[in-house]
Amino acid sequence: MNEIDWLQVKNLCQLDSEEEQVKISATLNTVVFDIRIKAIKELKLMKELAEDSCLRPIDRNGKLLCPVPDNYTLKEAELKMGSSLGLCLGKAPTSSQLFLFFAVGSDVQPGTEMEIIVEETISVRDCLKVMLEKSGLSGDAWHLRKMDWCYEAGEALCEEDAALKELMLSSGDTLLLIEGKLPPLGFLKVPIWWYQPRGSLHHWKSHQDQTNCTFSQGGVWRANSIQDASSDAHAEVSLRYLGDVDISEDATLGELKSQAMTLPSFSEFSIPSPAFLRAWTVESRRPGRLLRVHYQRLREYKLGQRTEICLEPLQKEENLGPQHVLLRTQMRLPGKRAHALPGDLVWDTARGWTAGSLRHQVADFYCLPVEKIEIAKYLPEKFEWLPVPSWNQQITKRKKKKKQDNLQGAPYHLKDGDTIGIKNLLVEDDDDFSAVRDDIGSEKQEEFALGKKRSPEALRVRSGDVPSGAATPARPRGPEASLSIHVGSFRY
Repeated sequence: MNEIDWLQVKNLCQLDSEEEQVKISATLNTVVFDIRIKAIKELKLMKELAEDSCLRPIDRNGKLLCPVPDNYTLKEAELKMGSSLGLCLGKAPTSSQLFLFFAVGSDVQPGTEMEIIVEETISVRDCLKVMLEKSGLSGDAWHLRKMDWCYEAGEALCEEDAALKELMLSSGDTLLLIEGKLPPLGFLKVPIWWYQPRGSLHHWKSHQDQTNCTFSQGGVWRANSIQDASSDAHAEVSLRYLGDVDISEDATLGELKSQAMTLPSFSEFSIPSPAFLRAWTVESRRPGRLLRVHYQRLREYKLGQRTEICLEPLQKEENLGPQHVLLRTQMRLPGKRAHALPGDLVWDTARGWTAGSLRHQVADFYCLPVEKIEIAKYLPEKFEWLPVPSWNQQITKRKKKKKQDNLQGAPYHLKDGDTIGIKNLLVEDDDDFSAVRDDIGSEKQEEFALGKKRSPEALRVRSGDVPSGAATPARPRGPEASLSIHVGSFRY
């Protein structure tokens, strides 16, 4: 038998059989029903199974996927030759039904999901009731969420009267039963986090206080007792959960901050008013988009039901306009492969997103001549610094290739919250921005990549292969890939 013209069918009917699995010859045009009947015969199982069984693909982790309809060909079912199928009890869903996986809570381990077949016209509310009943749960303080590609709770199914079909749910999707009732239509349930950058120097201080800068004879800038941030710079962001806020989408950002300040866990912080709080969305467990206009309605931010907000304390009221970019700046410490503690720099881009504009702002901020500084953007995912060329360097480059001077575009894609390194050429005349921490991070990254190459089987551990007493493997995440998305400026 040719190795590419067969499928392997395993007996998963929990019935005794002389054979545990058989190979069934087939072509891409073979109908699934014919394969199922032939498998029942070759496994020497009861003929009655023909009326109450189905074939389910088995993925590389050993998980049973959605049953394949009998009337599909292998090509229509997108099954490859050599695939493994499980012969299971129960009928496959009809064309008007959905086969769904579901689980309770958001901490789901692969292979622990329950299964259900429902009509595609069933409402979200009724589907929730069926799943609660099958899970042995009761009460109305539950809602459904889709599970995203990295096994985490995703978008909530907010329209309880909508049919699953209308919400574009498909067989094989996974829903999560999450405790907590969804807010009414037009309201948001926003998780609030506390975020305070470690040891940051804030932009509200005067330039002299902020940078401890003095000029010695000859105009050389020196750091007076400035701290070495080599152990803190670019450290993993620490967020502390404060609680949830239920609020109307028509409320303003300021009202959201005010309501967050009423949370019991907020009482330990001494914040005089909402104006002393900076709000960010939380993305990948880090501050993401800066929400800048105090009186703007939440609806205009298009937050959505999944959005979480972190609040950063300020020492002075802040009023950022759409032309302002908030950057974290770090001065390179002379004679050390380290940087000073980060400070906040508000860059006014009204005259353009040019390197020249940024360099002048940084020079003024640090009390240095503009021609005596070098700046670079930090790339934390690579532990690298990307130099921002000076005006003279740009002129040289333009002779070779005409290039638009816009730091919003490639390769910088500068945005709120990015870290900018600064080098004082009066005391250190080289182009190296790296720190010891970057070396360590880069080495760990290389070791991790090398480990993945050497043991790819570690990524495909089956739950059944884990020895008793061994730690449960972490939830698998989809492969990460670099992504560049070019969009216009929609900052508020």
